[in-house]
Amino acid sequence: MDKKRILYIALFILITIGFAFALYYVFFAPKKDITPQTGTGQPTTGQFPNAGDGQPVQTTGGGSGTLPGSGTVSTPTGNGGQTGGAAAAPIVSRIVDTPVQSARPDGAGGSKYYNVIDGKFYRINENGDIEALSDNTFYNVSDVTWSPAREEAILEYPDGANIYYNFDTETQVTLPTHWQDFSFDKTGNDIAAKSIGFSAENRWLIVSDPQGNTVTPIEPLGQNADKVIVDWSPRGDVIALSRTGEAISADRQEVLLLGQHGENFKSLIVEGRGLETQWSPTGDTLLHSVYSARNGYIPELWVVGASGDTIGSGRKLLGVNTWADKCTFADSRYVYCGVPTNIETGSGFVPELADKTPDNIVRIDTQTGLKQPIETDGVHTVNEMFVSADGNTLYFTDKTQSGLFSVPL
Repeated sequence: MDKKRILYIALFILITIGFAFALYYVFFAPKKDITPQTGTGQPTTGQFPNAGDGQPVQTTGGGSGTLPGSGTVSTPTGNGGQTGGAAAAPIVSRIVDTPVQSARPDGAGGSKYYNVIDGKFYRINENGDIEALSDNTFYNVSDVTWSPAREEAILEYPDGANIYYNFDTETQVTLPTHWQDFSFDKTGNDIAAKSIGFSAENRWLIVSDPQGNTVTPIEPLGQNADKVIVDWSPRGDVIALSRTGEAISADRQEVLLLGQHGENFKSLIVEGRGLETQWSPTGDTLLHSVYSARNGYIPELWVVGASGDTIGSGRKLLGVNTWADKCTFADSRYVYCGVPTNIETGSGFVPELADKTPDNIVRIDTQTGLKQPIETDGVHTVNEMFVSADGNTLYFTDKTQSGLFSVPL
């Protein structure tokens, strides 16, 4: 019994000494330099970089495209990890902080927009400076239709009031309250619109000068006004598209092209419902989105010839699920679109389902169907989008954030 007790005491002492030595070695003993040497003679740290340390590996621009050697770490320089003197430009810039709407390219090389807060119109010039288009204030404007040729626009209000305004001459003209859905021709000399009277026989597709002095009825609308898209082609031959053609099947319909002079244009066949459209800059092709039971009622993009003998030719499904009003043509061939990162079944019926879903911005070749993602910060839901006149900048507004944003191209 005494021998066992002595053995237990000795074992306890040894364990205590070992534990004390371990504490000393871990917390108090001086550290030795254990940095190994690589074959090139350059030491490596043998540690993972902290969050934010190190530079991303570049695989383009003439680099080798290989991963760095084991353990190599870039040293941060106190300016975001950049080795040069200037910080890197952000991928997406908010160039206007306040809520804006109806932003469009400006003929001087910048952009123009309506400021929802102060009720004024502004231009961002080619130097990035913001300047007022007019000293006048226009509160509570609900929609703006810009002239493609001059600094003038049709302003619509929630109560149905409409005015024409020229920002250069400060000329203001009140237009009839029963006119709606305006579209300028490419010269800015004429507008097309719907004239919606109280009775069906007094509802017409019309053409007028922007001040409303000379009005020409083009086509009776009757009970089908909501089936007509007023959208003047850049070529000038088509002023509207009408979904009043033959219903070929539940998911196919004929769309009629309407001109000013009763032209007998060929019709288009679209593969679904919920038609939204965008003309190419030349008016030769039409980008459009529709949804159908075939793909779970989510929107998909198509492109088709839409002028003269090419109407209906070259129709292509682009393999992109988004709406045409989230897209813009950069030129007659390339389109930029905001494409939801996730899109729910039935979103064609209820586009609001995607209003809080971030978008990827994609450049699409409408001739080949090739798609190129545009690098962004991935936190934006595109509302409207356009490309600057020089093609160097993509502008967009966001459904979840106020302001006007830009992305360098």
